[in-house]
Amino acid sequence: MSNTVPDSARLVAALFLGALAFVLSDMIKPLFEEDFHFGYFNYVNVFIGLFVGWTMVGRRAGRGITAAVNNGVTGMVSLIFLSLFVQGVNEMLRLAMRNRYDNAFEALFAALEIGMGYFLLMSTVPIWGVAIAGGVVAGLITEVVWFRWR
Repeated sequence: MSNTVPDSARLVAALFLGALAFVLSDMIKPLFEEDFHFGYFNYVNVFIGLFVGWTMVGRRAGRGITAAVNNGVTGMVSLIFLSLFVQGVNEMLRLAMRNRYDNAFEALFAALEIGMGYFLLMSTVPIWGVAIAGGVVAGLITEVVWFRWR
């Protein structure tokens, strides 16, 4: 079976990581300032979760339980870092429209700095607990679905 063919494992992995992204996004929101405007924060993160679940976690299903746990955790970490990068670039673009940066390199470094700031902000025990548990569950359920409906 080709890696580009849709299958049930890819669908389930995408749905679970999308749901995990939504839950984590809602858990992160109270950590920001009260007047912070989130816009499409949840939707962007859910889309990233769907993408990572489909392309990474679902593609690597069928390699055993240990690999499933590793696959789920790797997918969750990829989801978090890709979301941090996208949200950092989004904030950088907002600031760039106000002529905050002198050149493109300064803006790029600012996007990375903003993403690292968001990482430090979200680094709490409840958020990482839900993230790791959700990644493990997503990997295991994807593995079960792959064996059941391949």
